Amino acid sequence: MSLVMPAPDPATLAKRAEIVAALRAIVPGEGVIDDIESLRAYESDGLTAYRQPPMVCVLPETVEQVAAILRWCHGNRVKVVPRGAGTSLSGGALPLADGVLLGMARFNRVLDIDYADRVAVVQPGVTNLAITCAVEDAGFYYAPDPSSQIACTIGGNVAENSGGVHCLKYGLTTNNVLGVELVTMEGDVIRLGGRGLEPAGLDLLGVIVGSEGLLGVVTEVTVRILPRPQTAQALLIGFPSVESAGQCVADVIAAGIIPAGMEMMDRAAVHAAEDFVHAGYPLDVEALLIVELDGPVAECGHLSGEVERIALANGAVSVRASVDEAERIAFWAGRKAAFPAAGRLSPDYYCMDGTIPRRRLPHVLNRMNELSGQYGLGVINVFHAGDGNLHPLILYDANQPGQLEAAEAFGADILRLCVEVGGVLTGEHGVGVEKRDLMPVMFSEADLAQQQRVKCAFDPELLLNPGKVFPELHRCAELGRMHIHRGEVPFPDLPRF
Repeated sequence: MSLVMPAPDPATLAKRAEIVAALRAIVPGEGVIDDIESLRAYESDGLTAYRQPPMVCVLPETVEQVAAILRWCHGNRVKVVPRGAGTSLSGGALPLADGVLLGMARFNRVLDIDYADRVAVVQPGVTNLAITCAVEDAGFYYAPDPSSQIACTIGGNVAENSGGVHCLKYGLTTNNVLGVELVTMEGDVIRLGGRGLEPAGLDLLGVIVGSEGLLGVVTEVTVRILPRPQTAQALLIGFPSVESAGQCVADVIAAGIIPAGMEMMDRAAVHAAEDFVHAGYPLDVEALLIVELDGPVAECGHLSGEVERIALANGAVSVRASVDEAERIAFWAGRKAAFPAAGRLSPDYYCMDGTIPRRRLPHVLNRMNELSGQYGLGVINVFHAGDGNLHPLILYDANQPGQLEAAEAFGADILRLCVEVGGVLTGEHGVGVEKRDLMPVMFSEADLAQQQRVKCAFDPELLLNPGKVFPELHRCAELGRMHIHRGEVPFPDLPRF
């Protein structure tokens, strides 16, 4: 592992038995896992290149148990790493050797569905797809749909601000979450937002969504549900070059058309997905766009025609529209299976996540091909073209000496390229440990200090998910926060106001 995590605290490790006993007193039965073999199930998340078994894992079932666990760990200065389904691709749930892994899998109930207010209240362990399944009989659905939606949980979606193929029109998690119940590191239970569309006070909900488990543990989420559109149609559009496909994307948006989804796959990704799913993709193209329009029948038909016109003007060599719902789903099945399909091409792959301005797509893709030759590693491209969120998959073999390190360096260069052209380090996977050491590429020292002050406001002892996001986590006192040691403030004789 080339990644450096915080060194384990010997004092904490020495009292492991005491920690396990305290957790068992809070969560009885099978809620505490401490044997080494069972802990291996939690040693990594979706970024499997990095592994670290936790000191102990605890699986609470109630909010009271979560609060008691955090309160005890805070009082005894024990680090805590929250974990959902473990599908994070940035190492956000990577455990600590001297930390408690707080698994939220047992919080898996849909608590309430209110069709009048168009909201659902769910626990964080409910999977993304399960929300849609719970409301689809009434003609509703939950819009954000990451490719891992069958497994990823809403709590993890909140932590990483996940998106999906339909986030172009309907927004990411942050645009679809109305409120959360949150337990702080001190064990306090608070509520942010709610069912209303305009909550009063500071927008702390906006701070929590995307905070990657650094600020608190979410125990309940209120999400927006939407009525199913009257109709939806997907277009498969093949292009002779990535450049022409990229220009088509820019021209569609410039025409004022906001598709429900607009995805691009390069030649290698198209072939891999078609061999895996048999979705009917054309194999004689260099780039494939999947464009979905939805809404009233007349509007959908008109916009589909406009997209086809723009595509043909950009040199499209094939255009195929879905004729029914089954075919539309089949078109998307290939795209959503692109990641597992890539697993058939190489023993390992490294999935990157960066976002760029749409107009820079051709330049960035060409530069990635150059980097592929430089590092001697293959790369296939699957991404949310409509909002410029790239997901290049770097192909490598971890059993070959030096290839993991080369893949890491290749990925870092891709992310630097994203920032160089005016983009950002992540679109939806989060920073975690994967992009942690690249944060100074995008943010100045002052920028990072301000972000860390938010961390200090929620978690002044820096016990919650340490080692993630910030390349160098300063003590709160170093950022201007008064440090109180054993109840004594510095310079007690000075007057305080």
